[in-house]
Amino acid sequence: MGQALLSNLTTTTVPTPPAGGQFKRGLGMWTTLTLGVGAMVGFGWVTLVGNWITEAGAFGAATAMLVGGLMMAVVALVYSELVAAIPKAGGEHNYILRAMGPRWSFIGSWGITGGYATVVAFEAVALPTAVQYVLPLDQIHLWTVSDSEVYLSWALVGAVTAVIITIINILGVKIAGSFQMFVVIFLFAIGALQIFGSLTNGEPAKMEPLFTNGMTGFFAVLVVVPFMFVGFDVIPQTAEEVNLPPRKTGRISFISVLIAAAWYIMIILTVSSALDEGQASESALPAADAMANLFGSAFFGNLMVAAGIAGIVTSWNSLQMGASRLMYSLAHGGMLPKWLGKLHPKFGTPVNALLVLGAVATAAPFFGDKALGWIVDGGSPMIVIAYLLVSISFVILRIREPKMDRPLRIGGKGNGGLIIGILSAAITAFLFALYLPGMPAGLGAEPWIIFGVWWLVGAIFFFGIPGGVKPGPKAEKHLLIKVYEKYPHRKP
Repeated sequence: MGQALLSNLTTTTVPTPPAGGQFKRGLGMWTTLTLGVGAMVGFGWVTLVGNWITEAGAFGAATAMLVGGLMMAVVALVYSELVAAIPKAGGEHNYILRAMGPRWSFIGSWGITGGYATVVAFEAVALPTAVQYVLPLDQIHLWTVSDSEVYLSWALVGAVTAVIITIINILGVKIAGSFQMFVVIFLFAIGALQIFGSLTNGEPAKMEPLFTNGMTGFFAVLVVVPFMFVGFDVIPQTAEEVNLPPRKTGRISFISVLIAAAWYIMIILTVSSALDEGQASESALPAADAMANLFGSAFFGNLMVAAGIAGIVTSWNSLQMGASRLMYSLAHGGMLPKWLGKLHPKFGTPVNALLVLGAVATAAPFFGDKALGWIVDGGSPMIVIAYLLVSISFVILRIREPKMDRPLRIGGKGNGGLIIGILSAAITAFLFALYLPGMPAGLGAEPWIIFGVWWLVGAIFFFGIPGGVKPGPKAEKHLLIKVYEKYPHRKP
């Protein structure tokens, strides 16, 4: 029976889940670009920029973010070649599967899915936190979680938005992409206003000291890079929905990282020109207070809060979209329950995966903000694990499949690309090491417990993946043969 099924699969595409539809190519160049940029430029910069300036000084923080941006740009180069060569939904799942096999693919995909899910949960909590800067939300006390007071009005802001974003994503990638582009344009318009205010009303003297705490301060900012830049890899997740040549899709992944790096550097420099070191360290929302100082009006501070809310929504929208495509790909490849691989018959979106993520986001605000901080910290090393495995996969594919069709070949025709891939692997391994105990970004016990629980859950699915499947172009087809033989009820 296995041989007959193998013969059938080698001449046809992998069967889609029985209840599915098809992905719809609704993302153009600008919607794809704003998808990646919006995923990265979330809310963290609104609250964290004061800490960056305090830790490293204005120029020290900007330099750390520049170096971090260049490091992530190297990783993005690797992704840009892979998304052009293997333009399939699920990104990491496909690259690692082809290079290293199903079980390594699951590890990378499970890691990035967990990272995305934690950020989605974080954004659901960050939104009412931002809104509370403008409106009082401490109405109808519910309970206390880890010293965090939870109010019904506060939690509902995040929960209702979670429902709305989930509906937008279910209705189709074109609607979600158009929504994303509109909000990102608004965000960058406010950024342009902040630059104008800094150039006309900023005080260079407030930027001193330009460097603080030497290399300790530099690394204190550098360690936030994985969290601040997660999201450019959302573009590979939606590769089957991008209506562009693969080569152009790959370039957009790389360009989105450069734009995000420029945004963070701009925020650091403009905020430091508006707030001195003491003001920056004491402010709950330094980016908003800086805008108010530059224009001498609280209205402009509220406008920057609106930009922060726009960042929350764009990051949330992108990462929920990306996580759902990863879950779809894992289910489609027989690694997760097949109902997660269902595409909506009309809208062509992974509806069940989106509903699961929407439920997580809806529930998150009811647990307060302190526990969610632990969840995000636990998710950061998961993301870096995926980046590391993708980088290793890139090197393997360059060596093992030198003639693979690569519409976008980084590093030229020689060994330049291989060197970039090795550098990307070294960068991501270094970033992961920073989270280990005793290192500058060493995580506390709670994030590691969350990290461990996520992987314990993943182990249930990991050990259900049949062995004996070799990596290569037909790895997923051969995996499905094994899955259908082991679990006949999963056959389409």
